[in-house]
Amino acid sequence: MQQGLPRKGDTVDDIVGQLAEAIVAGQFRPGEKLDELTLAHRFFVSRTPVREALSQLAAMGLVSRRPNRGAVVAQLSPEHLANLIEVMAELEAACARLAAERMTSPERRSLEADHLGAAEMVRLGRTDAYGAYDTLFHAKVQAAAHNPQLSEMTALSRSRLTPFRADLFAYPVRLARSYQEHEMIVTALLQADGTRAETLMREHILGSKAQMTPVPVAR
Repeated sequence: MQQGLPRKGDTVDDIVGQLAEAIVAGQFRPGEKLDELTLAHRFFVSRTPVREALSQLAAMGLVSRRPNRGAVVAQLSPEHLANLIEVMAELEAACARLAAERMTSPERRSLEADHLGAAEMVRLGRTDAYGAYDTLFHAKVQAAAHNPQLSEMTALSRSRLTPFRADLFAYPVRLARSYQEHEMIVTALLQADGTRAETLMREHILGSKAQMTPVPVAR
């Protein structure tokens, strides 16, 4: 093996993992170009493992590769994005229904405390903090369903849409609306009303569709 060349395997896997995490976290936006040389410098490797990593990310649906144009963060059509949102809405609705029926007392108290604490974030317009709370809120509802397989599927569905949710709480007015919807969901959960929790959660997710729109592909 030549000196200085990265090991195939661990190095490529590490690049795949870090890039996938960055894309899902919204650090790279849909349609943004992923330059091999820039990434090679970022990871202190040659372009070969970067090229392999991009191929794996393309197979995962996170990256699009086009002849003579390089790689870009995957861009979804409006129809595809709408379908994914519908899937997430149904999965999260199912989690809410089961959570209402199965939540333990400590889980109910924890969810209520988090929700009450988020009111201050809304009042102060702390969009970043509220975004983190929103993620935690949905994760707790998923966990409270006490169905690991359903929770895993729901989390995967949500992560696939994360890059398109980057601006979901960009404006304070959206925080207030989200909080009001959470208020109704939390009430239904605390009252163990599975049917209402399911309906409200579905409406909550579908209501965000207008804020999750595809970003134009970079040229």
